[in-house]
Amino acid sequence: MEDFYIGGASVKLFLPIFKMNFPEIVDLALPAEGVFHNLVFVSIRKTYPMQAYKIMHGLWDIGQMMFTKYLIVVDDDVDVHNTSEVLFRLCANTDPQRDSLFTKGPSDVLDHATSKIASGSKLGIDATKKLSGEGFKRPWPPLIKMDAAVKAKVKELFNL
Repeated sequence: MEDFYIGGASVKLFLPIFKMNFPEIVDLALPAEGVFHNLVFVSIRKTYPMQAYKIMHGLWDIGQMMFTKYLIVVDDDVDVHNTSEVLFRLCANTDPQRDSLFTKGPSDVLDHATSKIASGSKLGIDATKKLSGEGFKRPWPPLIKMDAAVKAKVKELFNL
């Protein structure tokens, strides 16, 4: 269904252009909950420290993406079209102080939440796995997944 809303059409149209400028971008989603351009989820193939911040700044510099208020960057194994999956990584992979970037810039003139017309703040969040070069000194924990037998047992117990 998401392929038929305007956000899905925009992604199909502009994703190849974004990938030309940023080859590490895997996918992009403009969820309807963000009225498409206010909230952006982007997945990247992360290969060096601070790469998520490069993507944030770069996307905010491209055309209508300058109006994006909330930009969340995740790793390439996250389905950005699955909001629950993105929110799980947001909660599991971030420390708000370390992984948040506030900046100011142009905003949509129709955005009633800004203090001034056409000018507002933006929040970028690095929800990727952290590298040692980003100040994370511990080993990054593996993602815990239920095996098929456990999933079957849960379905059986709860009649799912």
